[in-house]
Amino acid sequence: MTSSRVIIENDSFSLEDYGRAARERIDRALLAYTNLDSGCPEQLREAMRYSLLAPGKRLRPILVLLAAEACGGESEAAIPAAAAVEMIHTYSLIHDDLPAMDDDDLRRGRPTCHKAFDEATAILAGDALLTLAFEVLAEHMQPPVVAAACCAALARAAGATGMVGGQADDLAGQFSDGGIEALEAIHRRKTGAMFLVSLELGALSAGATLEQRQALTIYGRCLGLAFQITDDLLDVRGDAAAMGKRVQKDSDHGKLTFPSLLGIDESVRRAEALVNEACAALAPFETQTAGLHALAHYVLQRNH
Repeated sequence: MTSSRVIIENDSFSLEDYGRAARERIDRALLAYTNLDSGCPEQLREAMRYSLLAPGKRLRPILVLLAAEACGGESEAAIPAAAAVEMIHTYSLIHDDLPAMDDDDLRRGRPTCHKAFDEATAILAGDALLTLAFEVLAEHMQPPVVAAACCAALARAAGATGMVGGQADDLAGQFSDGGIEALEAIHRRKTGAMFLVSLELGALSAGATLEQRQALTIYGRCLGLAFQITDDLLDVRGDAAAMGKRVQKDSDHGKLTFPSLLGIDESVRRAEALVNEACAALAPFETQTAGLHALAHYVLQRNH
């Protein structure tokens, strides 16, 4: 799943092989869903696909598929939800990269959307992906009651009390002297909410039990926070070429991060503890959790 061919085995499960096959299925769906009619201006469609189909790990949509399988469902039924999650994630990256936000000029090894096109087009591409995500859920998730539940869950996770609210607090407090509790509260929404809803959508598509959904909630909370800690660590000690974006930008801007509060060693220990807690939460599942275990451990090992 990474350029260094990290393969994590669990009962003969290869995360790299699973991820490759899943990304191909997800990318085919993303291509099909963005095959919009003539009402969509060509430059807008180009910008949407430029960002949406850029090479990426597809962690969130893969979580949708893994959760569906863990709950006894068919991953094919969860593909629309997986695509919708990636659309929301991509829209958030397009907007985060804008000069008014994080002001980044490189994403996934390529110029950011507003650099490749222009700021207005980038804003509109993000807007279009945001709305397309809910169109895909409403039209392609079955039965309709599941589609409605998925729309509501994704809207909560991506909205003012979820991802957008976390980003707003992050921007407002990035030069403050907040503590670890404040930082975790920001990232449980900014980063963690989309990990959680990815698992929730997979569970909804599979008709999961309450016990299964509760277990996935604990797993997702721990995984999302561990991911953010490793993201902060990569900004401090990562390689820009491997990551495909600038590094050390957080420290350059005086931004509040886990390493700046805890130090590198303690941040690593906290991420490891969270991954162990995430995996322990999967105990109620009898089968089909090798992928979720492997992905959690991958979060600790990723280099981009």
